Amino acid sequence: MPAIKNIYLKLLFSMFLLPAFFSCDKSKEQTSITKNPNEITFISLSNIGGDQGDYKIIRITKDSIHAEQGITARRIHKEWDSAISMQTWNNLISSINTKDLDVIQSSPSKQSVDGIDETFQIRTPKKSHIYVNSYADTLHYRQLKLFKEQLNLILPTEYR
Repeated sequence: MPAIKNIYLKLLFSMFLLPAFFSCDKSKEQTSITKNPNEITFISLSNIGGDQGDYKIIRITKDSIHAEQGITARRIHKEWDSAISMQTWNNLISSINTKDLDVIQSSPSKQSVDGIDETFQIRTPKKSHIYVNSYADTLHYRQLKLFKEQLNLILPTEYR
């Protein structure tokens, strides 16, 4: 006696089971592009805090830049987007030494006393580095300061 007597159930079972067998091809998953683990792929810089809820957030990838700023208490918000060239990207990241990213030190947050926190996020395919108020680390902050100077050359005046 067959386990499934109804022909419609057999067809329905076959329609769901066969595609499951054919979709288990592992060769497609193994062909991935190997990336340089120390290549910078994303940088974010934000200044957030203050008694009015001031914020400025800048996100940069290899091909674009997005900036937004505002004051939460006054419900003010502005945004700006722009494409960037590969040369501009290379100029921006030229000061950052990826080997030093693991040794940069953060400092305590200043938001609790109505201060503004500066936060950097730098991503590589291998790791994401996040620094809060790292300007106190004078030995390693210089490269982030140079990055900010290069960034100010391409940002509109109101987002600097």
